[in-house]
Amino acid sequence: MNFIIAYYNLIKSKKITVSKKVKLQFEKLVYDIENPNEYFFDIKKANRPIEFIEKFCKHSKGQWAGKKVILELWQKAIIQSIFGFVDSKGLRKYREILIIVARKNGKSTLLSALALYMLFGDKEGGAQVCCVASKKDQAKIVFNEAKNMVAQSPLLSKHIKKRKSDLYFPKTFSFFEPLASDSNTLDGLNVHCGIIDELHSIKDRNIYDVTKQSMSSRQQPLLLMITTAGFVRENIYDDIYEYGSNVLNGTISDNRFLSFIYELDDRKEWVDPKCWEKANPSLGTIKDLKTLEELVSRGKSDSKFLPTLLTKDFNVRETGTGSWLTFESINNTQTYDISTHKNIYAIGGVDLSSVWDLTCATVIYRYKGQWYCNQMYFIPEEVAAQKEKEDKVPYKVWKNLGYVRFCSGNKVIESDVTDWFKELRDKYSIYTLWVGYDPWGANLWVEEMKSNSFQMEEVRQGAKTMSNPMKKLACELDSKKINYNNNPILKWCLTNTQVEIDKNDNIRPIKGKNKKQRIDGAVALIDAFCVLQNHYEDYLTMTNLESEM
Repeated sequence: MNFIIAYYNLIKSKKITVSKKVKLQFEKLVYDIENPNEYFFDIKKANRPIEFIEKFCKHSKGQWAGKKVILELWQKAIIQSIFGFVDSKGLRKYREILIIVARKNGKSTLLSALALYMLFGDKEGGAQVCCVASKKDQAKIVFNEAKNMVAQSPLLSKHIKKRKSDLYFPKTFSFFEPLASDSNTLDGLNVHCGIIDELHSIKDRNIYDVTKQSMSSRQQPLLLMITTAGFVRENIYDDIYEYGSNVLNGTISDNRFLSFIYELDDRKEWVDPKCWEKANPSLGTIKDLKTLEELVSRGKSDSKFLPTLLTKDFNVRETGTGSWLTFESINNTQTYDISTHKNIYAIGGVDLSSVWDLTCATVIYRYKGQWYCNQMYFIPEEVAAQKEKEDKVPYKVWKNLGYVRFCSGNKVIESDVTDWFKELRDKYSIYTLWVGYDPWGANLWVEEMKSNSFQMEEVRQGAKTMSNPMKKLACELDSKKINYNNNPILKWCLTNTQVEIDKNDNIRPIKGKNKKQRIDGAVALIDAFCVLQNHYEDYLTMTNLESEM
């Protein structure tokens, strides 16, 4: 049976509800089945892993312990998609698979069964199957489930041996092992199948990169990623999510990448039971409907629990409990070319760090009826590598993309910040009228800026000063009226920003419990917005704009 077509027919007839991205992916797959070219659909190869799993794999936990794994239709359709498209030599088309599905939909069981198939049933000589994660305990979840499946199968236990740290298949000299934390443990491997369970928990991008690179000498390697959404933004999860989305919509051409993103199409859909299936394809079978109803009921009355519900049960990308803004409000993929913006008046804001930390300079301005935000970040070159490890973000990549500049030596050079404002003025004709700053520790830099003809304005970092501008800024971001050029560092800082609320409902920005989280970009933007609010009428007069705020 062709489960891809069967599944798509149910989607098309609205007998099952899926996200827009899942529907689009299956539309493409059905088209490729009906219009073969370099790759064609081989039903026998597509069904082999399904037959293997349902014949040899058993559950080991809960109400299904000891029972054979019977795959859901959506799982069968995905498996056929992965293994069924081949070239004239019989080699698989797809090499990298992203599956995003809410918790309790059978993710780990599916991964464990597929890992065993890649070890035993794929007939690859010397196959190296690795499950990688940030922590060994996470990596062992899939491995231990696979180990239990082997123990319950007379055939598999006869041929696959449990060794100290792996499962070994002597006939083909193949093994399956869990790996974690230190990405150097992957060096020298020749991975046939790499498995990442809960991609959102991967904080070290090197784990993903090294796993993928270790497959380069295999003829038909497979990188399987199954995950729920997570709270940490601008990490490898968001990178792969955006990459998969862009492959789907045709922005990026990659015929080796396949994604199945089960999610709500709109954050508001969480209260509509008809939409729950979009993120939970096993709802009512593997995942209990009544339990989800109870969780939703709690989410309606418990605002602190709601972010967890949205993220883990509906794959809505959130920023966590206590965050200033939702990710939906923050996320804005608009871009612009600053070189096309000439003869502009702007408002500046700066968050100066301690001498060895991240500093951010910001300008905001109106141009042809649109608000724009442009930022530059600064970090000492000698501590950049250390900060990259501590913050778990790719400062070197961001430097190459032009979002951050490395100051020579081991401290931020404040003159570099001044030079950036001068560059905007002299190179792009963007004239910064006022620059907002936190007066603490900024005396020397302020004098330098004044000597270069910039008008400086103190912004006290308290709720009395910042609350009203922050609330207005939140509205502007939510309505997508500020184009910040899809700056990943600002997006990261905004998602890290939480608020402290006083008895009068006034707010100010703070870091969360994790004091290493950076909010410098958000604070610099808020400082600029505070100054804008102070001089809004003057700014309108000088720029000949009508008031829209």
